[in-house]
Amino acid sequence: MRVLRYGERALMVEVGDHHHALSLYENLRREPIDGVVDLVPAARTLLITFVDERSAKSATSIVAARTVAPRQQSVGPLVTIPVVYDGADLDAIAELTNLSVEQVISAHQGCRYVVAFLGFAPGFAYLTGLDAALRVPRRSAPRTNVPSGSVAIAGEFGAVYPRASPGGWQLVGHTNLPMWDLGRQPPATLQPGTRVRFTRALP
Repeated sequence: MRVLRYGERALMVEVGDHHHALSLYENLRREPIDGVVDLVPAARTLLITFVDERSAKSATSIVAARTVAPRQQSVGPLVTIPVVYDGADLDAIAELTNLSVEQVISAHQGCRYVVAFLGFAPGFAYLTGLDAALRVPRRSAPRTNVPSGSVAIAGEFGAVYPRASPGGWQLVGHTNLPMWDLGRQPPATLQPGTRVRFTRALP
């Protein structure tokens, strides 16, 4: 773990992977450091923002002294997302994985997902815990418009598109559960550390 100053009021913590970043994020939420105003985990980093430069400077050694082992499971709240498995890429995923479409759907529902971090677009959560049997590459040609609520997989991650946008992930279905709402706080349904379960819904 390496702690770097990031501007006047922030620290950037470099770690080994998203499991370590999420563990440190959850540790700092449970045992907060004085002066912290925001924590932003990413694939291999955690950005910590403070109220002022003095707080950031004094916290450098405190953060560096935190011993946090990466772990696979989160203690965050559970969000259940109903999915209609009608994705445009289901047949392609089945072919790539040597599974039937029904086996793809069953494997997708059987995973224990955890939000590692948000990125790409507001409310777009990267979900860890995808079954290794379902790890497929992004599409060779991204779509110019992926509908809001599309449930997708790519590489080691799962996701739900919070609103319509371009995207190259493989689509397995869609959900009507809103992922982004500016009328609530926070706007994103899924936050780092949230546990996610997908269930099959009727069309």
